[in-house]
Amino acid sequence: MENSIHILDTQFLGLEQTIATFLMESPAGPILIETGPHSTFSRLEQLIQQKGYSISDIQHVFLTHIHLDHAGAAWAFAEHGATIYVHPFGYKHLADPSKLMASAQRIYKEHMDRLWGQMKAIPETQLRAVPHGEAITIGDLVVNAWHTPGHAVHHIAWQIGDALFAGDVAGVKINNGMVVPPCPPPDIHVEDWQKSIALIKNLDLKHVYLTHFGSIDNVNTHLEDLEKTLLTWANWMKPKWEERADKKLITPDFQAFVQQQLLDFGVPQSDLPYYEAANPSWMSVAGLMRYWRKKEEKTQ
Repeated sequence: MENSIHILDTQFLGLEQTIATFLMESPAGPILIETGPHSTFSRLEQLIQQKGYSISDIQHVFLTHIHLDHAGAAWAFAEHGATIYVHPFGYKHLADPSKLMASAQRIYKEHMDRLWGQMKAIPETQLRAVPHGEAITIGDLVVNAWHTPGHAVHHIAWQIGDALFAGDVAGVKINNGMVVPPCPPPDIHVEDWQKSIALIKNLDLKHVYLTHFGSIDNVNTHLEDLEKTLLTWANWMKPKWEERADKKLITPDFQAFVQQQLLDFGVPQSDLPYYEAANPSWMSVAGLMRYWRKKEEKTQ
């Protein structure tokens, strides 16, 4: 099976090994897992053509979740006839992406087009909301859907044989460096993430494919390292929330903390921009602060 999986590097922001999509061949035609942002669609089209296919050959697109770095170009494949498979919670935002894009616009402002490009509505007839545990058969491939919240409530990890396409639930790892958890708002939930990690550990896997970036084979060790770092980051942020610290003031401290973790692990200085492009550490400040606020509200 490994020979039929192609890791396609979208070269987001001109950087290699930052955002991947995965092309998988089958007797029924190719399928795609993840689309990357629309800003890299022309690059992705070239890569698909290099594998001997056109965009219209891809009639099945599987999204791990609807964040723009994973799903931003889904509509462009739908325009060529593809069915888009997505979590039920993400379905409505692909049918009408106005709220999703408005939220991103507030965050990225004048950088929206450069980073993400466009996102158009996908006809509901081409969207397929996939429940937890469903098995989808395409040719001789069976694609199993595992709902894996923690990073996002609308997250699905897709299993094909002994391979899992894990989106963000299995973290970010660049060039065999340290694995880190992407923690943007609004859905970060540490306990749910730990349950998702436990679910993945119980699958019979040989390979996990990371959108950021590539494949890993030491699955359980990788997941254990991810969980440790997730808890470390959350516990770093907890007292900041309890002190009602200003996010703008603590963001540089957290960025420095993360950067030092990476350097201490042995990540070369030259790889730090790749980590930051794949997983902006400033986003994790807002995500983890929101997580602690919601936990506090539940206890009141």
